[in-house]
Parts: sequence; structure tokens; C-alpha cells
Amino acid sequence: MTVIDDRQVFPSVPVRAIRRPAAVKPVAPVRRRPAGPRAHRPYPARPAIAPVQYRGTGVAFSRAPHTRRPVSTAVTIALAGVAALITLWLGLVGHVSGSSAAAPEQMPDQLAVVQVQAGETLQQLAGRVAPDAPAGQVMQRIRDLNKLDSAALDAGQTLIAPIG
Repeated sequence: MTVIDDRQVFPSVPVRAIRRPAAVKPVAPVRRRPAGPRAHRPYPARPAIAPVQYRGTGVAFSRAPHTRRPVSTAVTIALAGVAALITLWLGLVGHVSGSSAAAPEQMPDQLAVVQVQAGETLQQLAGRVAPDAPAGQVMQRIRDLNKLDSAALDAGQTLIAPIG
């Protein structure tokens, strides 16, 4: 067992010298305003009949004469036309870039007679017969070719469908 002599332990924070409080100074008495109408103003009062004159807001601005130049109707129409042309150009660029990014998928031209399998939906049938074409368009084409009123199918039902 080790015993540490506490006389050898030094504090980690330096000890500050204790200051004694300074002598209390006497406080001067509070000076009261003298009574009277002008007691609070260090300068002479303005005449009672003169209006108050404000000499600006303190914001510097040019003292040169400024005249408003109205915008003519022709300039307004020209600016509106330029804005319309920019809008049309941006729409055209967006349409061309949007359609070129995704190649338009063609609807298959060949038709075939297919049989509905058990538990198959119209969307699954469209994906099976034309996997590369958009399923929504193929489903609509199957409904149009077979004059279907609803998307309900029966197992074993034969349908005309585009294939490809």
C-alpha cells in the first residue's frame, strides 16, 4: 500500500492574491431639475408661433434635378415580346431535350391470339405479350381490339393482342 504525502501535492490552478476592497467613496447627491418651463433645455426655447422646421432625414442624396422619363408603349410591347420569345425558346429546348433523352417506344404492329393464364391481369398480359412497349398503351390496345368494358379477365379467355 502506498501513502502519498499531501505536502508534496501542488495545486493545478495558480493561487491568486486576495485583494482587499477599496474604500467606499461618498456618493454625490442627485441633482434635481429646477422648477420652471425651461428647466430641462440647455438652449433657448423657440418662439411659440414658429413651426418646427426639419432639415432632412439625414440620408445623403443628389441635389441635381431628376426628371422621370416615362416608358413608352412601344418599349413595353417590345420587352413583352422579348420575354415571350425567351419563354417559347426555353419551352422548345426543354421539349426537344426531354424527348431525345428517352427514345419513343413503338407500339407493336403484329397481332396474335393469346390465351389468358390463371390469375393473370390485363397489365401482366400486356407485359408478357409486348415487353418492350409501354404497358398502358398495350392494355388500351387490347381493350380496343377485343371490345372489353373492364380490365377483368377470365382464365382460358382468348384475346387478340399486339405482340413484339
